[in-house]
Amino acid sequence: MFTSLILVLLFFRFATVAAAVVAPVPGQSRDRAALLAFRASISDGGQIDDWGSPDVCGWTGVTCHLTKRRVLQLVLTGQGLRGAITPAVANLSFLAVLDLSNNFLTGGIPAELGALSRLKQLSLANNLLSGPVPTELGLLRRLVYLDLGGNRLSERIPGTLFCNCSSLQYVDLSNNSLAGEIPYSAQCRLADLRFLLLWSNNLDGPIPPALSNSSMLEWVDTESNFLSGELPSDIFDKTPRLQYLYLSYNNFSSGAGNTNLEPFFASLRNCTQLQELELAGNGLGGAIPPSVGELSPNLRQLDLEENFISGPIPVNISNLVNLTYLNLSNNYLNGSIPPEISRLRKLERVYLLNNFLAGEIPPSLGEIPHLGLVDFSGNQLSATIPDTFANLTQLRRLMLHNNMLSGAIPPSLGNCMNLEILDLSHNRLSGIIPADVAALSSLKLFLNLSSNLLEGPIPLELSKMDMILALDLSSNNLSGVIPPQLGGCIALEYLNLSGNSLRGALPSSIGALPYLRVLDLSANGLVGAIPQSLQASDSLRQLNISYNNFSGVIPNGGVFSSLSADSFLGNSGLCSSIAGVDSCGSTRVRVRRSAILPIVLTLIGTPCVLFLFLYPAVVRLRAKSTRLLTFKRQILVDSEESNKEKEHRRISHRELVEATRGFADSTLIGAGRFGLVYKGVLRDQTRVAVKVLDPKNGAEISGSFERECQVLKRTRHRNLIRVITTCSRPDFKALVLPLMPKGSLESYLYPSEGPSRGLHLNQLLNIISDVAEGMAYLHHYSPVRVVHCDLKPSNVLLDDDMRAVVSDFGIARLMREAGDESNGSITHDHSTPYNSITGLLQGSVGYIAPEYGLGGNPSIQGDVYSFGVLVLELITGKRPTNVVFHEGLTLHEWVKHHYPHDIESIISQAPLRRSPSFADSLSYQKLAWDVMFELVELGLVCTQFSPSRRPTMVDVAHEITLLKEDLAKHSGDASESCSTPDSSF
Repeated sequence: MFTSLILVLLFFRFATVAAAVVAPVPGQSRDRAALLAFRASISDGGQIDDWGSPDVCGWTGVTCHLTKRRVLQLVLTGQGLRGAITPAVANLSFLAVLDLSNNFLTGGIPAELGALSRLKQLSLANNLLSGPVPTELGLLRRLVYLDLGGNRLSERIPGTLFCNCSSLQYVDLSNNSLAGEIPYSAQCRLADLRFLLLWSNNLDGPIPPALSNSSMLEWVDTESNFLSGELPSDIFDKTPRLQYLYLSYNNFSSGAGNTNLEPFFASLRNCTQLQELELAGNGLGGAIPPSVGELSPNLRQLDLEENFISGPIPVNISNLVNLTYLNLSNNYLNGSIPPEISRLRKLERVYLLNNFLAGEIPPSLGEIPHLGLVDFSGNQLSATIPDTFANLTQLRRLMLHNNMLSGAIPPSLGNCMNLEILDLSHNRLSGIIPADVAALSSLKLFLNLSSNLLEGPIPLELSKMDMILALDLSSNNLSGVIPPQLGGCIALEYLNLSGNSLRGALPSSIGALPYLRVLDLSANGLVGAIPQSLQASDSLRQLNISYNNFSGVIPNGGVFSSLSADSFLGNSGLCSSIAGVDSCGSTRVRVRRSAILPIVLTLIGTPCVLFLFLYPAVVRLRAKSTRLLTFKRQILVDSEESNKEKEHRRISHRELVEATRGFADSTLIGAGRFGLVYKGVLRDQTRVAVKVLDPKNGAEISGSFERECQVLKRTRHRNLIRVITTCSRPDFKALVLPLMPKGSLESYLYPSEGPSRGLHLNQLLNIISDVAEGMAYLHHYSPVRVVHCDLKPSNVLLDDDMRAVVSDFGIARLMREAGDESNGSITHDHSTPYNSITGLLQGSVGYIAPEYGLGGNPSIQGDVYSFGVLVLELITGKRPTNVVFHEGLTLHEWVKHHYPHDIESIISQAPLRRSPSFADSLSYQKLAWDVMFELVELGLVCTQFSPSRRPTMVDVAHEITLLKEDLAKHSGDASESCSTPDSSF
């Protein structure tokens, strides 16, 4: 009886508690009503369309207090929301975090948000909000984090933000249209302020002296405003934690009437953690003071370009031993480049262009191991180019144009195997073009040797530059003929050989260059007819062959239909219907009249006179015959070269059937959305992968097949899959590719049977580097720019040496014009229409850039996003789809949630295994940790929501190259013994 009573009492108590939990209290009802009002104000709700269940705490983006069940957080970043922010949000009285960033919200910021007294974080960044920043936000005394950047806000910044919100640590009002002064008065004190980001607004006035009250400052960015006054000398000496100071592109002046930079630089001595200092574009005067060498030893970036700074470069700038970026360009610097600059051993990029620097280029520059970019153009440098540049194995861009350099081009420059741009134009260089330099196949953008004193023939080795876009050898003393082998530079868009002493005929292979847009051959001694290949060119837009000895009829098709007589001046043997050029009809009349004269002379019996007239004609006829024979031979040579270029291995359908044993299931190695992939062995024992497209998909497959063929035949790079041949019949379409022994990156990491084999850290880094290099080529250096649209581990293949190549271009997009990258998006070729694969996402779930889901066109920034996801997947060991489905976050959001305070959680499941060649030294372990940390940052930067904030693949590839160098340098001396087998690295 007693026991029964106890059970009854417990039952009623449990029922009472349950009812209290389930039954909504008035506060919860208000929260629900506020959220529903917010939903009603949104026209396109994205994932909040499912709001409506009884428990608001289970709604997307909503986090509640565990016991009070009140809404604490509303986080809907990057959900594609459209509409206005309703003032009803202010009824969420327990709200601590409101994050609606990276959406398409319009209208103003409701002043009612000032009633959210518990609010600690307010982020409305990267929307389309307009109007003023409400004064009422100054009532948020607990506010720690405020981000309103990337909107259309205007008017003045309310002073209440800086004087009332005393808990603020992070303020971002950047990239708006805010005006007026920064309202940080002497009465204000933001003691905890760490980040102040006001860049790209219309702010004016001085930097407020009261900023010195914020001694915890780490990051100040007021770039691209209209701020004025002297650079302060009594603010930043009180901010010892300052790491980043960006004051560029304002109207600041230096002290003493814009003549003295010393007080400002001296005030930065206390900033011992300073890493980046930018003062560009202010019109600052005076000299760089010696105290620049007393700045923080942690300084990595110094930018003083576009000012009125004069005097020499101080020698003690070499004290900044951790500097990686130095930009002093577009000033009035004089004197010489100090040889001591070689002490900057970590320097990667140095810009000294457009100054008045004289003397020699210090040979000691060759001692800077990571130097990748040197721009000394537009100075008065003399003497020779130092041989020591050959030591710079990472040199990618060398620009020394517009100086007074003399002597020969050092053949040793041919050792710079990563060089992409070489510009030595407008100097006094002499001698021949070295064959080693001409053979630099790494040159991807341009080689400019124009306006020098170079002589000799055009080197045949130039034909090895099969990725170069522009070649300018104009205004020299080059002689000989134009070698037909230049037709091997298949990516050329611009070719200028004008102003030399070139002779002979123009090879037809030049006109056959598939992407040539501009051709200038003026002021030479070229002869013969204009090759028909120029008329047949689909790409040529500008042509100048004036002041040569061309003859014959000017074609009237292709580019010739839009040219004027200026393109043909000084060629007396040419005729055409073009106004200003001799008419071909009048030429024939003159020939007939001249032919009558010998007949008349014969009739009147003057054989001597006849002989005098005929002898020169015979000589001319023989000369013409000789030229004609030479021209025919040249055509045969060009034709032979063209045929060699067009040779294509033919493999029949029958041979493919034999190679794959009738496309047996046992030879199946992969499947995709458009078909199956089989492995096989051809009759010559070549191991291949045969990608057979499924004919059931009809037009979609035809478009995919054509697109992949277009990409593969126009691109050539060690990190892109190459095509051996194609096989196309009405009922069968296949691509024959080299077999990659290690399969795809996905199958390597996630094998169907057995545990993952994992990767050594150096293997992981090499794979990421290979993919980055391949994508950089597609985006920036390929003859036709390509957006891959489906970058993921299954489309990255591995060879025996674990070299990675990017494959599967079935949904890739080709840009119509190679140079059309103004916004990074695609302009589609008519042959590959945008909607040729209707109904398909532009990529694979988890790797698709967010803007694609919002209707954005495929773009190179979308590929960068996919690359970033791939990097994060390799670092975390998590598939992006698993993170979305199991934790409700994108991989970017998941990593960012743990970064940087919990980096161990991020990399704890990384597919890494220990490399036996690496020692267990603490220095190596620290370096490996740093590499992983850098890769996490790289992945996060590449996967930013805003496409404009993502880096280019060129920059990404360069950063990874530097990481590889650091790792290789420390692993080179590693021992074979490993004392800690369970080490992650």
